[in-house]
Formats: sequence, structure tokens, C-alpha cells
Amino acid sequence: DLTPGSFDTPPIALGSGHDYAFSPDEKEISFVSNHDPVVAISTNNDVFTIPLTSGKPQKISESKGNDTYPVYSPDGKYIAFLSMDRAGFEADQKRIFLYNRRSKSLENLTSDLKLSAEEMLWSTDSKTIYFSAQQKGYVPLFKLDVASKKITQIVDKHFIKDITKSGSDKILFLSQSARSPYEIYLYDTSDDEIEKISSMNDALLSMLELPQFEEFWFEGANGEKVHGFIMKPPFFEEGKKYPAIEIIHGGPQGMMGDKFHYRWNTQMFAAPGYVVFWINFHGSTGYGQKFTDSISKHWGDLPFEDIMKGTQYVIDNYDYVDANRIAAAGASYGGTMINWICGHENPFKAMVSHDGVYDQRSMWGATEELWFPEWELGGLPWDEKSLYEKWSPSRLAGNFNTPTLVIHGELDYRVPYTQGLQMFTALQRQDVPSKLLFFPDEDHWVMKPQNARLWWKTVHEWIVEYTK
Repeated sequence: DLTPGSFDTPPIALGSGHDYAFSPDEKEISFVSNHDPVVAISTNNDVFTIPLTSGKPQKISESKGNDTYPVYSPDGKYIAFLSMDRAGFEADQKRIFLYNRRSKSLENLTSDLKLSAEEMLWSTDSKTIYFSAQQKGYVPLFKLDVASKKITQIVDKHFIKDITKSGSDKILFLSQSARSPYEIYLYDTSDDEIEKISSMNDALLSMLELPQFEEFWFEGANGEKVHGFIMKPPFFEEGKKYPAIEIIHGGPQGMMGDKFHYRWNTQMFAAPGYVVFWINFHGSTGYGQKFTDSISKHWGDLPFEDIMKGTQYVIDNYDYVDANRIAAAGASYGGTMINWICGHENPFKAMVSHDGVYDQRSMWGATEELWFPEWELGGLPWDEKSLYEKWSPSRLAGNFNTPTLVIHGELDYRVPYTQGLQMFTALQRQDVPSKLLFFPDEDHWVMKPQNARLWWKTVHEWIVEYTK
């Protein structure tokens, strides 16, 4: 056992897809673990090294935030890893740090980068680090010259993950889009050519009518530009008015874009004949850390304003959208926002709230990630200036009047299922048209295929009832 003690290695929360690595000479391992006494209030994952033969783990990261993804350089001189600066914040910027194994010094290689790095890969000569980062609805690929710290974007308009080397000068990666699940691509660093080398889904996709989205920008909260996306239904006819579904993403520090999501698939929402649109409101990732930070302590004002203004922008600028037949759906923070919208005047004829927060105080006392509400809402529920009361949809329950489908999983420890029960009870008690879809065997996500099929069937039946 190389990692003795009562610590999870890799960590139980906030880890990456690469939280242990062998050194090139196979004499050492670098790994990620959280050694704070109460993990439920800590994001302090750290990067350690330990010899394979004997010795104690040595911590090489220094921040009180989340440090993950150690990668040895091929020449064995360095370890690169991702580091967040602020303690207790899960969505801080992930910077690329370089640890010199000889001098034991640390250096931030991305001090001028406004985006947050996702995955990393060393070049064979140990002079370049390739990395992905979320950017305005996409996840493109960048290269970082270690000596000069110069960063260059090399792959655009892709949604990339699982980057790995193929030989000395080629990179393999998975890329998806709104019209295709992941396929394998090959990028040649010598000539910047990109080649799609797998076609697992091409035959099936060729039998489907899969619309592409358009992008738009509008003036949102604080007079700042906000990014949105809109997709026509399949077999779209000019001159016809269509009902629409607005999807509200979770996180709240998350991003919707050019991806083929298993659970919240835009094609599946559009398929019966809906326009689908979504907005990367204040707090979304991929637009710089300042924009991401803007939602903390502002759960109910800035993003709500963006969603309302964005919805009106769609109504005003896309004449094929029927303003009298718009529904909205969201999960996690998206479900919380649905609950919040329920308490306000809104343009939606029906809503779907999946795993949303109803009451922030009771949510705090039951979630397994205490650090999350304590950061986002400014402390503990009894602290004088905390925002648990201000941003609780329960405070506005007396205003509920929009037909709402509530969905929750009994095994959800992130947003415990009693939040969904409270939301449903508040709707029922006031005779607001409402329905509860309850999964005893699902957690924060609906992952089992037959449950997913029931989820889609129920969601579409609910929306069509109120959008005709």
C-alpha cells in the first residue's frame, strides 16, 4: 500500500481523470489526495510524490484550493499539474503549474491565460505542453511553450477530451458535437492537419435528421454580452411557428455548447418538433474567470436576468418561435433556477425541475458537499450576512403558478431528494398542475438506460400537454 492512512487516493471529490502517474524511470508515483480532516468542507486536494521502494509521501502542491492531474515530462525533469488558488471553491481557474523535481520549485505557466485548463499532455521532447480548455461553448486544444510560456490555440471548434499521444508528433483525441457522439480524431503537430479516424456512428446518424445550432449574443445583466445557442426542429419549414424548449444548465459554473450529451441531449429535445435554445448565463465557464465568479452569491439575480432577457431576445429575433408555447427545463442548478423562476412572473407554459434546490437551509444540512453552499451563499446558514434565505425558491413558493414536472433520485446526496419532495408539495398544496417522477435507484443523474427512456417519455408528455 503506497498511500496508507484514512485518505482516499484518488480523492473522493473534485478529482480529474488523471490523478496518479508513474515517473518515466518507474521509480516514483505522483498521486492526488485530500488530507484535510473533514473532506465535506474541503476542496484541498493536493499532489504528492512517493518512491515505489520506500519513503513517505511528499506534498509538492502549495495552494489551499484543488490541485489535480499530475503529468511527468518524458525527460523526467518536471511534473505539470492543475491548480486552483482559492480554498472552498470548486470552479476556480485551473492553472498549469510546473514542479521542478531537482530544485523542488514551482512555477505558474499560465498566469496570463483567462481560461481554465482541462487536460494536459507533454510533447516527446518535453518542451511543450498540449492542453484543452473550455471556450465559448467548445473545448479546443492549445499548446504551451514551457520556456517562453507562450500559448497558441491549435485546434478550434471542437469539443475535446481524452487527449493522448500517437507516436512522437501526433495527438489522438475524442471530439463530439451537437450532431454526433464522440469519435476519434488525429492531430498532426508537424503540419496542423486534423483527420477523423473513426466512424462508429456515421451509418446510424446518416438515417437521422439532425439539425445544427446557431449562435447568438445579447446584452444581459450588467450590460455585458451573453452567449446563447438555438436549434431548429428537424424537418423545419419556413413560415411555420414552432413551440420551444429552453434548457438551463447546471453547475452553476458549467457550460452548454457543441456537445452530444447523454442525459440532456439537444437533439432529443428537438426531435418531436421543438425549437431548442440555451444560454450560458453569468457564472458559466469558458468565458473567463471573472464571468464564472459573477454567479457566486448572486444565484437569483444575474443569471435570472440573463435567462429572462435571453428568452425575450429569442422571441424578438427568431420569428419561427411561438412566444405562447415555450417551456423550460433544467437540472441541478438548472433545476434550482426552474424553482426560482416558478416564484416569478415568467413566459413559460410548462417547466421541468430535475434535482433542483427548493430550500437552501435544509439543503445545506443534508448535502455531502458542505463547502459548496458555504462558498456560493457566503458562509453558514446562521451567519448574519449569508444568503440562504435570499436565494431560496421556498421563499417565493406562494407565487408558484406554472405547471411543473419535478424529478428526483432517492440516491442523490448532492441535492437530497427531499428538496424535490418539498417543491412538489408546495405546488400540490396550491393546486398548481404538477407531477413527480421519482427514481429510487438513481442519484444526481439518471444513468440507467430504461430509466432514461422513462425520463424522456415523461418529460415530453409533460411539455406537449402545455405547449400543444
